[in-house]
Amino acid sequence: MKFLDQCKITIRSGNGGGGSVSFRREKFIEFGGPDGGDGGKGGDVWAEAVEGLNTLIDYRYQQHFKAKTGGHGMGQNRHGADGEDVVLRVPVGTQILDEDKETVLADLVAAGERVLLAKGGNGGFGNAHFKSSVNQAPRRANPGLEGEERVLWLRLKLIADAGLVGLPNAGKSTFLRAASAAKPKVAAYPFTTLHPHLGVVDLNENERFVLADIPGLIEGAHEGAGLGDRFLGHLERCAALLHLIDATSDSPTRDYRTVRAELEAYGAGLEDKPELVALNKIDALTEAEVNRKRAALSRAIGKPVLITSGVSGAGVVEALRAMAAIVRGRDAEDRAPSPLSADEWTP
Repeated sequence: MKFLDQCKITIRSGNGGGGSVSFRREKFIEFGGPDGGDGGKGGDVWAEAVEGLNTLIDYRYQQHFKAKTGGHGMGQNRHGADGEDVVLRVPVGTQILDEDKETVLADLVAAGERVLLAKGGNGGFGNAHFKSSVNQAPRRANPGLEGEERVLWLRLKLIADAGLVGLPNAGKSTFLRAASAAKPKVAAYPFTTLHPHLGVVDLNENERFVLADIPGLIEGAHEGAGLGDRFLGHLERCAALLHLIDATSDSPTRDYRTVRAELEAYGAGLEDKPELVALNKIDALTEAEVNRKRAALSRAIGKPVLITSGVSGAGVVEALRAMAAIVRGRDAEDRAPSPLSADEWTP
């Protein structure tokens, strides 16, 4: 299935049905009267987050959605039927933005969440609605109200607890394969990963988290170099980042600073997220070389450096446990009750 994380759609809610002008004309009934029914309400347009979807590819082939018009009122006080709603089924983690592509209208982060995007027009009143003691035979009815038409953007940000970042060929996909049951493509050339992948990490029976792998960043990604930095949006919901650095590189410190510069250029809080740094592909070096490069990198960046290998599995569990601890801390903060202010306190 092709991965698509951003698309433009046009929606329109249904028009309301028109009211009816009608009078009773029945044999043996001496006095008739107005009996025109009201029109039905136009259909609404909703968006609903559902499980089992991880791409917006359905909206690649259909971009226009229109709800049904409400039925017109009829004689004998018969009201028109309400128009059928349109429900857009989107993956969990989808943001809905206005046409300016900046104003966020909704952020659907849990399965079952629904948001009204366009309200259907109300149905018009029939002439029975206007009868009174001084107007016993009204000959007017209201037309239904027009529906709303909007142009919206759908943007998917995957729901992941932790994310992998690094240069192309830093071993991120191999690490994800070693840490989970996910099977991203692995090859000996840059940009093997063309779109994000998710994997579920099971540390034990009671602890698991979702790990995201995104395409590699290169210098100038924020200006469109390589695959650009658009896929960094999928890491905005993560609690922690694991920065993988190729141990066989001539300058691991330069590689680290290149990726950090791109994270800072992207913004959105990624540069402030808790970060673990790991020297990857240690299976390709001797132990002495690994220790030398690890010490040099740690001195240069001023933080401890893990050592890992997705091929041999060395250090993978330790890195996963460190990420799980950060995720656990974030979840504990989310569950903690907020302290009450003096004005809010009650005995």
